Amino acid sequence: MSGPIYTRRGDAGETSLADGSRVHKNSARVEAYGTVDEANSAIGLARAALSHAVAVHPVLAELDWTLTFVQNRLFDCASNLATPADAASDRTPRVTADDTAALERVIDEMTAAMGEIDHFVLPAGCEPAARLHVARTVIRRAERRILDLADAEPVDSDVLAFVNRLSDLLFTAARYVNHTCGAGDVFWEPRGR
Repeated sequence: MSGPIYTRRGDAGETSLADGSRVHKNSARVEAYGTVDEANSAIGLARAALSHAVAVHPVLAELDWTLTFVQNRLFDCASNLATPADAASDRTPRVTADDTAALERVIDEMTAAMGEIDHFVLPAGCEPAARLHVARTVIRRAERRILDLADAEPVDSDVLAFVNRLSDLLFTAARYVNHTCGAGDVFWEPRGR
C-alpha cells in the first residue's frame, strides 16, 4: 500500500463497500462486518496472552494455530459481509461448511480432553481464558449484527453458521485453557442455592 492511509472520503460519515458503493458508516452492513473485525481484534489480544501460556504448556500451540485459522476466516467473513449479495462473484472471499466442520472437530477434541459440564461457567480464570471469553461475547454481538443485516438483505448462510459455531469454539477454548493451565472451570453460584 503506497501513499497515506487517510483518504478523507469518510469524513462525512460514509464508507465504500467492496463493490465501490457508498453507505453510511452506521449501516447494518458496516455494523456487521465492523463487529466481525472487532471480534477478530479480541481474538488477536487473546492470542497475545495465550503465547505466554504456550511457553509453559506447549499443547496450547495447536489452539494458537486454530485461532490463526479463525482470524483468517473472520477476514473472509468480513469481506463477504462487505460485499452486497448482488455484487458477489467467484472472487468474493467465503467461508464454507468445511470451515465450520473444522471448528466442530476442535471443539470435540478439547471437550474430550477435559470433559463436559452441566453448570454455567463464569468468564474467568487465567488471563488467556478470560480474554477468550471476551472474544466470545464480541463474536456473539457480531452474530446479532449479522442477523440485523439478514433481516434487510441476503446474507451468506455459511457466514452465519461459522460465526455461530465460533462462539462455541471460543467458549470451549476458554475452558480448555483454564483446564490446561490448572485454573479449572469457575462455576456460577446463583444466589439462594
